[in-house]
Amino acid sequence: MEDEKIIALFFERDEQAVAETEKKYRGLCISLSDKILKNSFDAEECFSDTLMALWNSIPPKRPENLKAYICKVIRNLSLTKLDYNFAKKRTSDCEVSLEELEYLIPDGASENGYDGVELGMVIDGFLSSVKPEARKIFVRRYFFFDSVSDISLDLGISQSKVKSVLSRTVKRLRSYLTEKERL
Repeated sequence: MEDEKIIALFFERDEQAVAETEKKYRGLCISLSDKILKNSFDAEECFSDTLMALWNSIPPKRPENLKAYICKVIRNLSLTKLDYNFAKKRTSDCEVSLEELEYLIPDGASENGYDGVELGMVIDGFLSSVKPEARKIFVRRYFFFDSVSDISLDLGISQSKVKSVLSRTVKRLRSYLTEKERL
């Protein structure tokens, strides 16, 4: 079923919307959540929570891209679950990915009013200015938490190229954020 029809079912408060969403996006959601949590039981639980969150948020929200909206919801729920599961010890691959980005945020970002949403919007603006391949690699690594080897294999390029593209993109992002901070 097309996404527009699924969204229409949500707006009609038809429970078929949940069934169609599950049929179409279950595999993607479980895969994304499992990459973060490394626990299939928790991934299933996050997927159930995602379906509930969709039911509660559509309407009033009308996502322009249902797939992206669902991925964002399950990613956020999975990260929340990860924080709950590993409050004292950080061992997940996604923690490694996020630590790679920590040094990017300029020192005065929080003092200058950047919150998570604003920072996300600035990064979105930056990503719209980079080449599609670099954007895809960056999003796969830092949004979907794919490993360098998985990205390399899926895109048919060497791991060294993936690392190189990530390094250049991260450096450009650092410069971009620093410039935005000065404005």
